[in-house]
Amino acid sequence: MKERSEVLEQDSWDLTPLYVSPERWEEEYQTCVGESNPFKKLLSYKNRLKEGPGICLECLELTMNIDRKLSKLHTYAHLKSDEDAAHPEHKTREGRAKMLYFEFQHAAAWIEPELLQLSDKAIETLLKDQKVAPYRFYLEKIFRLKAHTLSIEQEELLALSSKALQAPREIFSAYNNADISFDPIADGEGTEHPLSHGRYLLYMQSKDRVLRKNAFEGIHKQYQNFENTIAEALQGQVQTHLFRAKARRYPTCLEAALFPHRIDTKVYFSLLETVKEHIDVMHRYISFRKEYFKLDAVHGYDMHVSCAPEVELKFDFETAIDLVIDAVGVLGKEYQEILKQGLKEQRWVDRYENARKRTGAYSSGCYDSYPYILMNYQGTLSDVLTLAHEAGHSMHSFLSNRHQPYHYAQYTIFVAEVASTFNEELVFRALLKQLKSPQEKVFLINKKLDAIRATLFRQTLFAEFELKIHTLAEEGVPLTPSLFKTLYKELNALYYGPDFCHDDAIQYECFRIPHFYTNFYVYQYATGISAAQALVNKVLQDKNPAPYLKFLSSGSSHYSIDLLQQAGVDMLTKKPVALLIDEFKRLFQELQGYMQR
Repeated sequence: MKERSEVLEQDSWDLTPLYVSPERWEEEYQTCVGESNPFKKLLSYKNRLKEGPGICLECLELTMNIDRKLSKLHTYAHLKSDEDAAHPEHKTREGRAKMLYFEFQHAAAWIEPELLQLSDKAIETLLKDQKVAPYRFYLEKIFRLKAHTLSIEQEELLALSSKALQAPREIFSAYNNADISFDPIADGEGTEHPLSHGRYLLYMQSKDRVLRKNAFEGIHKQYQNFENTIAEALQGQVQTHLFRAKARRYPTCLEAALFPHRIDTKVYFSLLETVKEHIDVMHRYISFRKEYFKLDAVHGYDMHVSCAPEVELKFDFETAIDLVIDAVGVLGKEYQEILKQGLKEQRWVDRYENARKRTGAYSSGCYDSYPYILMNYQGTLSDVLTLAHEAGHSMHSFLSNRHQPYHYAQYTIFVAEVASTFNEELVFRALLKQLKSPQEKVFLINKKLDAIRATLFRQTLFAEFELKIHTLAEEGVPLTPSLFKTLYKELNALYYGPDFCHDDAIQYECFRIPHFYTNFYVYQYATGISAAQALVNKVLQDKNPAPYLKFLSSGSSHYSIDLLQQAGVDMLTKKPVALLIDEFKRLFQELQGYMQR
């Protein structure tokens, strides 16, 4: 595998629009420490917010300016660190940026409690003041949290604890991205292959079942070897969520995660209920794969191999870019041109795997940067769809940053997966039209079924696992390695049915899911793909992308549920999830039809 120093410039992201050099980053960092520390000025407003709207506005604007500056510093630091997770200079820089952010959180911890101590009359005056109008919704969201905001002293104490409470997540990240190593694995002919996070999914799609089995067992073996350590990190993260929920007087961890964004818990429970009401279609799909591949049972390493294994669709990176750009044409020339410039000219993407590079893929950036994309591109159809996915995130960020002020630009996690899966669906439909042979169509439809399985059914399984372990923690039940494994294996049996073989290795999968370290995140993949499917149908039927583009440009200027309703999707009902399951059923029938020809 290449060292970072060997990566070609055109294959790496261009971070110079953030800072032209590490030295320039250091210069900006120094303006936030020592005598230049802007937090001192922020503290000068303490105990003064009652003086009126003018003082409140000054304080809010200073807070946003500091946050924006720190966001830029942290973005550069974490992107450089993700290029090589073991690089000492990059790790140190990222650590310093994080510490600065924690210091800022502590310095600003008094603001919301002091706002909430204002009299009802003062709050009414503040919200009606025209000078404060640009922050009205921002303030309304704060006042809504009055019952869950502590005293100034208690908020400062919580802010001081933030760094320590990051430990479980940081421990897992250090193990998963830097310290973990995998033994080489053999294929069916005895030839050895290197195993890494980036190559794992590639092997899972191989026609060679021996290679798939060895990769599946090899990757989970490393989590089994450290199951006690990782279980402690995971239960530590759950305890962190529980501590914060109790500290802020929420009845459950789930409500603590959802209430600030005005997401009704029935959205979460409705997702679990709707998927399980239709889980028989997943059982039938597993049974179909068992029969088609002539297996005694479908194992975890049989889930990704195609029903058209002789088809191999490979795409170099430039071809993948062109596919994505062409597919999003339905969203208009301006959207298409922005994305084209980003992917082809402005080097938004860090393309390929290198030694110690962060695994997986993501879109990241800040208000003052490009929406950067990390990839570990291998040339498969999955990689093309991943590029489309991350490009969706990036365009969502780009349009929100362009059309919203800083304090409304960041969209919420609840809608974060809508734009990404929207673009995936567009690429899928474009490719389905282009491909001519029935076998290629089988390959593509199978890939789409697997995507829905992974994003709707599997993420809902994750969501139920996450809910159960938090509920057990709330009840005082110790979260042990055995409990994690047993619960996870039981859920796999429920979701995948009797024809799925629940190998011992599958129970260790719960220890390698990084999203469990982000508070109740995974369910939003499932709600996101459901909303995206409904929005794609609406845009193509109406031939009018304007409501969807308005949604992409809205950031967090309204509550997420309201933004989706304005775009035409009501996530308070079961309808979007049920419609996606209907689409899964339709594609399943279409797959069987092609295979019978």
